[in-house]
Amino acid sequence: MATHKLLLLPGDGIGPEVMGEVKRLIDWLNSAGIAKFETDTGLVGGSAYDAHKVSISEGDMAKAPAADAIIFGAVGGPKWDAVPYEVRPEAGLLRLRKDLALFANLRPAVCYPALADASSLKREAVEGLDIVIVRELTGGVYFGEPKTITDLGNGQKRAVDTQVYDTYEIERIGRVAFELARKRKNKVTSMEKRNVMKSGVLWNEVMTAVHKREYPDVTLEHQLADSGGMMLVKAPKQFDVIVTDNLFGDMLSDIAAMLTGSLGMLPSASLGEVDVKSKKRKALYEPVHGSAPDIAGQGLANPIAMISSFGMALRYSFDMGDLADKVDAAIAAVLASGLRTADIKSEGTTAASTTQMGEAILKELQKLHA
Repeated sequence: MATHKLLLLPGDGIGPEVMGEVKRLIDWLNSAGIAKFETDTGLVGGSAYDAHKVSISEGDMAKAPAADAIIFGAVGGPKWDAVPYEVRPEAGLLRLRKDLALFANLRPAVCYPALADASSLKREAVEGLDIVIVRELTGGVYFGEPKTITDLGNGQKRAVDTQVYDTYEIERIGRVAFELARKRKNKVTSMEKRNVMKSGVLWNEVMTAVHKREYPDVTLEHQLADSGGMMLVKAPKQFDVIVTDNLFGDMLSDIAAMLTGSLGMLPSASLGEVDVKSKKRKALYEPVHGSAPDIAGQGLANPIAMISSFGMALRYSFDMGDLADKVDAAIAAVLASGLRTADIKSEGTTAASTTQMGEAILKELQKLHA
């Protein structure tokens, strides 16, 4: 049995709490002989700043390329609001994405039947929802140069962020979306702002060309990102795979999160190119939710997105799709039983702590694997 190397980066706030439930799952998989994972743990974000005055140490960065996958918790919090911009907690995550060339961010939004009433939308709008947002992750306005704040004098300043995309960046994220759609409902919706942004014009042109040249069997639709956001909260089930740039992907995936009932429900995968020789790809898996420092240490955090993120690692990094399906089924069974963390609690359901939710999911997984 192959040994898979995992780098665990719990981070800040509720990160260590939800990571603890993934560790519980990993320990069981190892002890049951279902898989063999070797784990190492590092610091990132505010915890790394407290220890090393940087958002991730060179030592932990050196571990990242050697790992078969990185499992990431969450970073940030008011405690580090005043630290220098270049070592802010989020800089550690951005560096991991950039240095490992993790250009494709997959953010599924699935509404479990038991949680249809937890969404802010009507049940009929979200019941059965199953979409994926494919976000370009290493280009665009978050990384474009120049990125400056200039003092103009007389109490005035000017801030500049630059939106930059090259053809190859759009082509490769497009291919990820089209390949994914082929395994789903065979439909891609590309979102940009070509009506006001030159980068949107290029994005539209390149997506159209890649589709015509390589994926004519897949249905491609184009939509302006603002109207796309509107349609996500009006009729979300019309979508299958949405592909968009870094900035719009960040915002649209958070909108999609609330369709499912809570940010605590959404996992994500950040993937690099497939290596020609090894057939492997660098990958980082993380929940979409933040560090939620206001509830840290209270056992209130929802671990489902963190556990689902590990499930995505099983699927995309370790070719364990059947096991990933069982993780999803275990989560669905626990939710159907009425167990709820505080963020998804509703009348008639049973309150559960972070640990209780993690234990319940593991028990269901054990039943499914018996």
